[in-house]
Amino acid sequence: MATMHSAEFWRTTESGKIQCELCPHHCVLAEKKTGLCGVRRVVDGRLTAAGYGLLSSLHNDPIEKKPLYHFHPGSEIFSIGGWGCNFACSFCQNWQISQAVNAQAQSFRPDEIIQAARDQHSPGIAYTYNEPLINYEFVRDCAQLARRAGLFNVLVTNGFVEEKPAADLLPYIDALNIDIKSMDEAFYKQQCRGALAPVLRFARQAAEGCHVEITNLLIPGLNDSEEQVGRLSAWVAANLGRNTPLHLSAYHPEFKMDLPATPPAVLERALARCRRDLDYVYIGNVLSSAGQDTLCPQCAGKLIARQGYAVHIVGISNQACRQCGRPADVLM
Repeated sequence: MATMHSAEFWRTTESGKIQCELCPHHCVLAEKKTGLCGVRRVVDGRLTAAGYGLLSSLHNDPIEKKPLYHFHPGSEIFSIGGWGCNFACSFCQNWQISQAVNAQAQSFRPDEIIQAARDQHSPGIAYTYNEPLINYEFVRDCAQLARRAGLFNVLVTNGFVEEKPAADLLPYIDALNIDIKSMDEAFYKQQCRGALAPVLRFARQAAEGCHVEITNLLIPGLNDSEEQVGRLSAWVAANLGRNTPLHLSAYHPEFKMDLPATPPAVLERALARCRRDLDYVYIGNVLSSAGQDTLCPQCAGKLIARQGYAVHIVGISNQACRQCGRPADVLM
């Protein structure tokens, strides 16, 4: 029988129900009920982390697939994913695991994850594929062990979490890719069953001590106008810094959404707009020669050349541009 793991960040309401305080949904749950995430459940009057250690996938990935382009470029990272999500995006690209929970999935202990990462000769662990923060306790326990073992920790997240849990976890996290889906609150409510403001708050909080990159999935007609992408790039520049990498990703029809895939031309227009505000803007999830390489903002010299997941560091020496000497804004 699987071990029952206690959850953190909850309280008992006056009516005797349990209110989860991990994410801004603040689900109020009766006995045996599960939160919107699918993995936090009330058992015997207490909130449990029912998804603790249940994994849907674990294997090495190029770190650029997270995507992280300015953190150990060209390396592979041991990547694990669980089940469930606290969003229900109509366009989810990983809906098979995010919108389902397999309670019979293989379960792992944190020490087994650390050993598996070492066996794969990975420099770190990425918590990814589904939303890792709903499995907060498992991610935290893994991240603490990984840090002690000399491995780095990467979160790929929707950023929908409260400040206190984030503050307790972020000291163990080295890098994040945070998905900002739109700068429109209505988009989050209608398409994701979520909210924008907590995500922006978390992004600012994470950037105080971690390396942060941002992803925006562009969906034709919903969040891809020049005005919308301009609001995002301007916000990132003002709040996270103009040297924060932004990844503009192509949408493909998945889950409940059947709109046509994002044309490369839409991404290239968004790329040009966002480069007014940001030094590093990239295009992903589509075949395009634009927005792949890392260029020096000062002299336009090529720092990192990319073709798919083939990565070549060609213009960085001593953490600076080999051509003009400007700091490269890349953690090697």
